Amino acid sequence: MDFTFKVLENTRGILKKIIENNTLENLNKIPKGFNNNIIWNIAHVLVSEQLLAYKLSGLDSTLSDDMINTYRKDTKPNGNVSQAEVDEIKDLLLSTLEKTKEDYYDDVFENYNAYTVSTTGNTLTNIDEALQFVAIHEGLHYGYILALLKAIKN
Repeated sequence: MDFTFKVLENTRGILKKIIENNTLENLNKIPKGFNNNIIWNIAHVLVSEQLLAYKLSGLDSTLSDDMINTYRKDTKPNGNVSQAEVDEIKDLLLSTLEKTKEDYYDDVFENYNAYTVSTTGNTLTNIDEALQFVAIHEGLHYGYILALLKAIKN
């Protein structure tokens, strides 16, 4: 799992730089033809990792229920995100992943409730599969963010 965690760390680092290199207005902008914005996508990957790793393992997430309900699958932006919320999301990018990595190597994820993901149809049956899917999921959203960046610059 070392490689999977390295991929996730690199992706989260890229997402952190995207936050740092864009204005609050750009992070919140929903270009024509899109359903969401950059900051929603970044917060969504945080929430998805927590749900796929912790909730499906029967464990508590480190994220608030409010954050989970705001950015989970099948949600979309509901107004602009404040600078304070952006700062919180940015801080959580690496801290949540570090906690997941620590918990993984401490064998905290003992149980797992199988879950079939809608994007690929694969059924996740254990934490290793969940984290491998999380890496794919974050890559998909990184690609979507790149499209959003291109759209807001035009």
